[in-house]
Amino acid sequence: MHIVGTAGHVDHGKSTLIAALTGVHPDRLKEEIEREMTIELGFAALQLPNGEQIGIVDTPGHRDFIGNMLAGIGGIDAVLLVIAADEGVSAQTREHLAILDLLQIQKGIIVITKTDLINDPEWLELVELEARELVHDTSLSDAPLVKVSAKTGAGLQELIQTMERVLAETPVKSDYGRPRLPVDRVFSLTGFGTIVTGTLLDGTFSVGEEVVCLPTGLHARIRGIQNHNQKQMQSHPGTRTALNLSGIDKSQITRGDVIALPGSYKPTQLLDVSFRYLPSLSASFEHNTEVKLFIGASETVAKARLLGADRLEPGEEGFLQLRLASPIVAVRGDRYILRLPSPSETLGGGIVLDAHPGKLHRRFDPIVLQQLQNLRKGKPSEVLIQALNGMGVSTVADLQQKIGFEENQTLALLQELEQNSQIIVLKPDTNPQKSLIITTSNWEKLEQTILQTLQAYHQAHPLHLGMAREALRSQLELTQAAFDAVLSRLINTNLIEEHGALVAKAGDTISFTPSQQAQADILLEKFKAAPYTPPDVTEAKAIVGEELLQGMIAHQDLVQVSDQILFTPAVVEEMTSWVKNYLLEYGTLTLAEFRDHFQTSRKYAVAVLEYLDEKGVTKRKGDARVLNRIK
Repeated sequence: MHIVGTAGHVDHGKSTLIAALTGVHPDRLKEEIEREMTIELGFAALQLPNGEQIGIVDTPGHRDFIGNMLAGIGGIDAVLLVIAADEGVSAQTREHLAILDLLQIQKGIIVITKTDLINDPEWLELVELEARELVHDTSLSDAPLVKVSAKTGAGLQELIQTMERVLAETPVKSDYGRPRLPVDRVFSLTGFGTIVTGTLLDGTFSVGEEVVCLPTGLHARIRGIQNHNQKQMQSHPGTRTALNLSGIDKSQITRGDVIALPGSYKPTQLLDVSFRYLPSLSASFEHNTEVKLFIGASETVAKARLLGADRLEPGEEGFLQLRLASPIVAVRGDRYILRLPSPSETLGGGIVLDAHPGKLHRRFDPIVLQQLQNLRKGKPSEVLIQALNGMGVSTVADLQQKIGFEENQTLALLQELEQNSQIIVLKPDTNPQKSLIITTSNWEKLEQTILQTLQAYHQAHPLHLGMAREALRSQLELTQAAFDAVLSRLINTNLIEEHGALVAKAGDTISFTPSQQAQADILLEKFKAAPYTPPDVTEAKAIVGEELLQGMIAHQDLVQVSDQILFTPAVVEEMTSWVKNYLLEYGTLTLAEFRDHFQTSRKYAVAVLEYLDEKGVTKRKGDARVLNRIK
């Protein structure tokens, strides 16, 4: 199903034309009827001769309601640019056409209305000539022109046939598997509850699905779907869609909100965009200009940060970073319009290059400017690499959302880039969307950073076996999943080693200074002098200090068998071997038997036997130990 919108100056006959075509007058509000002027968006349906039912969105022409016009024009497939025969091209005709050109609406028809009011063929010819000149060098330069009278019906059939021909050349909206419905109308009906309408983009909704209203994050469920009063079980991309939602109140949704599947989109308050400043304006566009941003059905105030230039002159293009007063949902490739809040005036528009830049840019950073240039003009693979470079370690799903490509295209590009060694898959997943990826250049930087960090840590703490995993993760600012995948790759390539909760650069060892070694030797002599009743932890700290003692344990000069008890590795091995042999011969071993054999105290005997239990050598059975034969 295709959607056709109207555009044109106030009182040029847009709503009357729609009523003549469809039998439904799109003006539904009391004020609209009284003032004979469209204020809100109007909707109607029309069945073409080929059987296709199309939706028609009637937009306001008055400049006071141009924001409402923008809410409905973004999702259309083609436009009827309406020009009244008795007045010709007017102010809002030009502004609406400028907006259509900025939004790159490529398909449309110029409709000269109210021809019944004109008896002079030469006048009509002049209006037609003016219309042709108007659309020259715009996205509608090739649009056909049809002259009609809604009052007499003249030209209406020709218009319908022309619409059929134009729409036959217009591809249907793509299904990327991530539906979003920009809400252009919300209301409630007794017995049904909350209903939202809009033009569905990027995917399919089904009855019974759980959805989320963004940016609020409120969840709801789809109770019913309608398309022009016809019940549906599913709605498809490009269709005018009404969703009956349960679990959410009408007061919790506003125009510009987006209905989507949970987890598929993230709201943003920062956008990187390309911008074309309209040539018809008289003043320069300055950095930090306060503007109104129109994108999808949303309208929000923003500060426009001009990148790479001090100002733009009328007709010039550049890059902006928009800081939004309130969060919206946007996707790379979305088109937008900027207007001055007061006095109300259309400034220009362009395309979203990055919906989640993550941080404010330095205005004249050459790297940032080159990245934006690549995003604007680059090939799909270059766009993907550019986006992933700015994300570090990312899931495929997050990357896809950032670049706005559909899933199959994204996966095909990633496969090609992996084969060309431009990206690395850190953690494959059976669900490709969950796979963790990184560009090769980012990996090389990250690898270098980790090795340098560990090297610096070891130099600063030569008595430590390694750096705490969590401390390293926090310093790298990686998610737990990303950090685990990065460490796994570094361990598999023998660049780092893990020691429990510690991480060390491969080959790094604990080293003692001569004075530290001398202290350690004094303590070890005491262990040799009393191998089975050596100094405990408190006594050992008094001799060498806590840090050196921990270094000796990490260096495996000593083994800590309990909170307070230490032995040399040789003694632990001797005790373990004796216990195994004794149990093989006698079957059981008591605490007293162990204590008496090694002529030690109960404190040491308890610590050793519990240590052997913990290591799985023995297990306790009543007051005795038996050999643990479970491997």
